[in-house]
Amino acid sequence: MIRLSKAGAWLIGGRTVIEEGEETAAKLSQALGCVPEKEEGREETIAYRILRAHDTSEDPKQMRIRFDSLTSHDITYVGIIQTARASGLTEFPMPYVLTNCHNSLCAVGGTINEDDHVFGLSAAKKYGGIYVPPHQAVIHQFAREMLAGCGRMVLGSDSHTRYGALGTLAVGEGGPELVKQLLGRTWDIAAPQVVAVYLTGEPVRGVGPQDVALAIIGAVFESGYVNNKILEFVGPGVEKLSADFRIGVDVMTTETTCLSSVWQTDGVTEAFLALHGRADAYAPLAPGQAAYYDGMVCVDLSAVRPMIAMPFHPSNVYTIEEVCAHPADVLAAVEEKAAASLGGRASLELLKKVRDGRLWTDQGVIAGCAGGGFENLCAAADILRGREIGTGAFALSVYPASQPILMELVKNGRIADLIAAGATVRTAFCGPCFGAGDVPANHGFSVRHSTRNFPNREGSKIQSGQIASVALMDARSIAATAAAHGALTPATALDTEFTGPVYHFDSSLYEKRVYFGAGRPRPEEELVMGPNIKDWPEQVPLTQDVMIRIVSEIHDPVTTTDELIPSGETSSYRSNPLGLAEFTLSRRDPEYVGRAKAVQRAEAARREGACMGEAMPELRDAFHAVKAAFPELRAHDTGIGSAVYAVRPGDGSAREQAASCQRVLGGLANVAAGYATKRYRSNLINWGMLPLVCDTDHEALPFGLGDFLFLPGIRAAVESGAETVTAYVASRGMTPVELKLGALTPDERKILLAGCLINFYKGL
Repeated sequence: MIRLSKAGAWLIGGRTVIEEGEETAAKLSQALGCVPEKEEGREETIAYRILRAHDTSEDPKQMRIRFDSLTSHDITYVGIIQTARASGLTEFPMPYVLTNCHNSLCAVGGTINEDDHVFGLSAAKKYGGIYVPPHQAVIHQFAREMLAGCGRMVLGSDSHTRYGALGTLAVGEGGPELVKQLLGRTWDIAAPQVVAVYLTGEPVRGVGPQDVALAIIGAVFESGYVNNKILEFVGPGVEKLSADFRIGVDVMTTETTCLSSVWQTDGVTEAFLALHGRADAYAPLAPGQAAYYDGMVCVDLSAVRPMIAMPFHPSNVYTIEEVCAHPADVLAAVEEKAAASLGGRASLELLKKVRDGRLWTDQGVIAGCAGGGFENLCAAADILRGREIGTGAFALSVYPASQPILMELVKNGRIADLIAAGATVRTAFCGPCFGAGDVPANHGFSVRHSTRNFPNREGSKIQSGQIASVALMDARSIAATAAAHGALTPATALDTEFTGPVYHFDSSLYEKRVYFGAGRPRPEEELVMGPNIKDWPEQVPLTQDVMIRIVSEIHDPVTTTDELIPSGETSSYRSNPLGLAEFTLSRRDPEYVGRAKAVQRAEAARREGACMGEAMPELRDAFHAVKAAFPELRAHDTGIGSAVYAVRPGDGSAREQAASCQRVLGGLANVAAGYATKRYRSNLINWGMLPLVCDTDHEALPFGLGDFLFLPGIRAAVESGAETVTAYVASRGMTPVELKLGALTPDERKILLAGCLINFYKGL
């Protein structure tokens, strides 16, 4: 089904694959009459042709990218605009889309939710942006319909910013990276590697895009095969896929931890763009005659079967047939993994879902940028036509990804089919993807065509004794499961005639509601600031020396951004830095906030010239140990801050709050064995936090929870571009520990020295 090349690979003429090996040179010479250099071949990829067209750097190994447009949703845009305002923003220099799909519903917070939406509209008017009101479209569907184009680049403050199926190289990053674009700066990255996803064959009936995506994620995630690399979809299998199918696979590439993705384009792409009134956005994109890739994922589409990603990660994949054949064995393995992740705080009790040899689910959801597409919902309607979901516990909800899709489904009767079967139909909303919609009962088991199934993505609160589980599936198998009243069923088990109705896009729905003000700022407009919208608290520059205390220690293989700052109801405080920070690590380490604040009080005492020892007696002992080794130390000139240790933090969402909330609570660093994504490391840097790496095995660390690490001369180290620094465990006899800062760009060093991105821009 899926095979990974052991090394790089060449693609000749878009069809012939030559993997690196002993005979590579001979095969290249036979095919091309020469043996090109890898660097030359990499420039022949679609990805590099797009990157070079947007690269403002003169150094081919260090890119400085300017994007064509930006997009954000209502969890992130207030903070981005507030940061940009504090840094001198006068107008949006490029099209910037502000959507309102993440908090269209609000669990708590009074007027907070709509206050932020009103702020968004006033900002779009003042600075010249595009404002999409609530319930009109989820962020990525609007971008596909109205923004993407072949050869373009889009930067979004959501991790699933992926429009590669339309020939657009799109990147999901933390908010500060959008701030840089708004202020005329660049997205700076080392020239990335590119991995080909070479598609052959054609999907069998009943297999959908989520099945293909989950199969790929399962094959590449654990090994990090595509981590921070660009995926390029090529091969004869591409032409067998519709635009919606390609989009459904593409959006899930985020879960592989790749940097971005792009597909070869053809008449299917051209037709999609023309249908949406943007025929001029089409251009043929294909690899050059001899394109070199740093790896290759070979996918036989005809061998893919309906897949299910069990809790708690999209890579925890099985075929549905396998689960149906051995449900108890699979669920026992899932329970074992979950127990390690949950640390005994809750039990999934999934084995109770097996009755009469079948696995019974409690809920089905088809929603958002992954599941709410036209073809997915039409296929679900075809399966459910003439059937019903029953009067038991199982419930089915569908969320079309945009009003135009919903309108077409109403016109062609598919909404009627779904409702007649017992499904409920909602408006465009991302809530089920992050735990703010369709929350199942305690110990419920939900199957969803959405993007993630991390802990709490279904809305449960482990700290309150509430736990439920999400498994990811394709809309087709969710509909088949619904037709079986909740018994897990692959879509291939049903003899369904998929009608494949033609889609008609009605742009007038947007024309009547969306504010299109790109390029037309109205500086006389006043920003409308609700009572929950607060400015960022002041941050101080990096001091010459720092003392950091480890206030949380997490040894899970991966720590998601949802664990660092929970999504769902906490997002009601997204525009209030101090309010939101109270939820930091609340579901993973409830004692973190109190520990961090204790360190923060000591830092406040230092800045006020007061006695730090009174604020934190343990700190006095740490400084005594340091003073013995460094007699010249001036304690009151040494910054005091907290740090989180996690093995591999930052998988998942691009939300900058995962880092900024730590900073608001006095965080100065993260220490990790490595960072799951570039975007999380970038968020740390942009908020003035040192992205430290410790190569010591996480089970044999020379420091732990409560220990103080002294970093002498850290400011000078950052200034000089040092990639390695020595810290001393002050609370363990000044044990030295080598920590890596890694490569930092000149601007990243300046941001760390300034204390955060806002300070950096204020100093320009």
